[in-house]
Amino acid sequence: MTPTGPINPALAAYGQAAERIRQPEAAPGSQAPARTFAALVAESGGDAVATGHRSEALAKQAAVGAADLQDLVEAVNAAELSLQSVVAVRDRIIGAYQDLIRMPI
Repeated sequence: MTPTGPINPALAAYGQAAERIRQPEAAPGSQAPARTFAALVAESGGDAVATGHRSEALAKQAAVGAADLQDLVEAVNAAELSLQSVVAVRDRIIGAYQDLIRMPI
């Protein structure tokens, strides 16, 4: 079943992340600034927070009967996927840090 109306937020977020990966790096000496890993993580974190806020806003609207149930379910699902992604990245970063700490000098 394909979503109708607005694009499913989770699919939209996945598409944006895939597009960021596909964008070529700036050539050395070019005017376009190269994106750093920190900038990518910060942008992804901001996207996750925005998804959570959207989900909360729709939940408030649904509590008073002003939101469509399908939109609410999609927003909550997108927020859950964002949270799972953030937790997975956090776990990988902590694991990498622990590996660095265990390395002999």
